[in-house]
Amino acid sequence: MKNLLIILLVFGISTSVKGQYVSLSSAEVESLKSVLKTDAKVKKEYEGYKNIAEKALNETPNPILKVTSQGLLQGNPAKTASLKAVEDGPKIYALALYYRLNADKSYLNKAQEFLSAWAKINQATGDPIDETKLEEFFAGYDLIRADIKKDQQQEIDRWMESIAVAELNSPYSKPGKSTAVNNWNSHRIKVITQAVYTIHAENKYRDTLLFELNKQIGQNMYADGSSFDFAERDALHYHIYTLEPLLKAMIVLNRAEGKNYYAEQSSTGSSVKKSVDFLIPFVIGEKTHGEFANSKVKFDRDRAANGEKGYIAGAPFKQKNGIIVLSLVDYFDPSVRKIIAQVAGDDYSDWQLVLNQVRDKVK
Repeated sequence: MKNLLIILLVFGISTSVKGQYVSLSSAEVESLKSVLKTDAKVKKEYEGYKNIAEKALNETPNPILKVTSQGLLQGNPAKTASLKAVEDGPKIYALALYYRLNADKSYLNKAQEFLSAWAKINQATGDPIDETKLEEFFAGYDLIRADIKKDQQQEIDRWMESIAVAELNSPYSKPGKSTAVNNWNSHRIKVITQAVYTIHAENKYRDTLLFELNKQIGQNMYADGSSFDFAERDALHYHIYTLEPLLKAMIVLNRAEGKNYYAEQSSTGSSVKKSVDFLIPFVIGEKTHGEFANSKVKFDRDRAANGEKGYIAGAPFKQKNGIIVLSLVDYFDPSVRKIIAQVAGDDYSDWQLVLNQVRDKVK
């Protein structure tokens, strides 16, 4: 009986403790603590989050019923309200990060307050361009989920799962729609991945998710490295905007499942790596491109007419705009750090590079 009890206890521990794939594992948090003591660039990047967390301690949550910004021009009241509301995301992430690094429960309690407020009010829409803005909600919760009170954990889990289910059944993913192929679908895959792996519901959705990812690589990326988005918008801005969410989803899947999808080729000969290689000559200045000159999408012309920065037809692509992709690629291929230094300078750093660094130390 005693041996059986020990076996059951060990089994219970092994099945209840799960990895943190969206944020940082406990070992990686310890690695970050160590790096913060010796690396000035990492400390500088962290200071921004520390400042946000300290300020957020005295702020109140600002949840919104539905995040609504997609398709709306700057200045639209609904868009303005939504963008203001999702500023809670960086606060949650910063509070959670500070708590994990310093064990100050006032930061945990405040992060929990923000998350619970959103779980009570926010409703999933199935709009991936709106709900992609929730990624720091997922990453922040992933950092502290094990320490959240059970009743609130269940409430937050239900909310996040409702977002994943809404995206799985999104009307924008129906066959025949361009949004079932373009960057919308890439963001949809990212949102589902981050949500289900944060709440550890992957067993329910893994097969569907991996099917969706493989399909998207085959239909959104082309064998020559270009993409549906580049052809549709005539803008590297949107080539980047479809690569970024796919890379973020792939990082989570690599951490959770151990499989590297970065260089894997689809049945059409496309891959995310090929599409990154297509981008690199523009990032290092070997090639130039006039953005949005021949976009097929009216909304691009509307934004240009509204005076929105970055959407003027024919404006040259800015090399530094590609760094966001290369920082994510660095997780899979650290050789791109040379390109990042070439374009942004030897002193360049960002939080994604910090995450890659501390994750690499405990692989």
